[in-house]
Amino acid sequence: MTRRPKNIEGPFLKKFNLISIPILLVAVLATFFLWWRWANQSVINHQPSAASSTFVIKKGESLSSVAFRLQKEGLIKSGAAFKILVVFEKLESQIQAGSFLLKPSLTPKEIAVFLTRGTTDIWLTFPEGWRKEEFARRLTSNLENFDQEGFLDLAKNHEGELFPDTYLIAKDASASAVFHLLQDNFQKKFDEDLTQIASQAGLSQKEVLILSSLVEREAKHDQDRAMVAGIFLKRLKADWPLQVDATMQYALANLRCSQTEDDCDWWLTPTATDKKIDSPYNTYKYKGLPPTPICNPGLASIEATVYPQNSDYWFYLSDASGRMYYAKTVEEHNKNISQYLTR
Repeated sequence: MTRRPKNIEGPFLKKFNLISIPILLVAVLATFFLWWRWANQSVINHQPSAASSTFVIKKGESLSSVAFRLQKEGLIKSGAAFKILVVFEKLESQIQAGSFLLKPSLTPKEIAVFLTRGTTDIWLTFPEGWRKEEFARRLTSNLENFDQEGFLDLAKNHEGELFPDTYLIAKDASASAVFHLLQDNFQKKFDEDLTQIASQAGLSQKEVLILSSLVEREAKHDQDRAMVAGIFLKRLKADWPLQVDATMQYALANLRCSQTEDDCDWWLTPTATDKKIDSPYNTYKYKGLPPTPICNPGLASIEATVYPQNSDYWFYLSDASGRMYYAKTVEEHNKNISQYLTR
């Protein structure tokens, strides 16, 4: 009978595995340690005078994106290591959106901490329908040593062109820098297509802005803007006075409030007596458009003006909630006033 040879490989492999697995683990850990140590050093060692660069984190940007861009821009050695570091240090939820002045001589941990508190910018929102003075007031309240009068001087002839939006602005931004930021955004939004469509409708950019500013103040909801714009255009074509309360509010604030006044109510409801004042913005007294926009309209109101809705309506009013009620005749309009405004 043939005898089977002894399996000497089995015990040898078992002994090899028992020895090699720990060695392999040690090698992996050592490699990771060396990589981690390398990755968490600054890109440029011992050079505090290294040039700073501006790094901008967008609102809602993911940690992965931030880490990748930091590595790509030469501010850290490894995006993967930076992600691990941020999660380990529990800093992920604390990283801010904004712009940061960073140096490649900073360590990844220093950069991570800096991103939680070192932004040189601030996010500011300017709602649709604000006057230039309201823009100036918000800027003065939030920026360092902001030149309010300088901003108002720059914006003096540009009511309607300060585009309402959310902006990332340097805390020490100059009046000129902020003004041009708002203007540049306006130019992007009021593009050649809108200008051409307005021209085809027989409206200049200024006329569109004036009408849009009235629409912005009078119609609170998007679904009403095109209808209200259509009513304004019908009244102009028929040589009717526009009779817009918001223009009276603008005129009254010009008389009652100083430009830099902090606690002025720029939009007081006009009384019957107020509607008799002699002002080019009094659209009860004077036909046609007021001389300038009365606020800074958003894109929805601008588009509603160049794409107005045709209707049989000549009158409108809104209740306290902003709901609109339309009428074809003055009798219907007076009935709406009695029903919805005098309750």
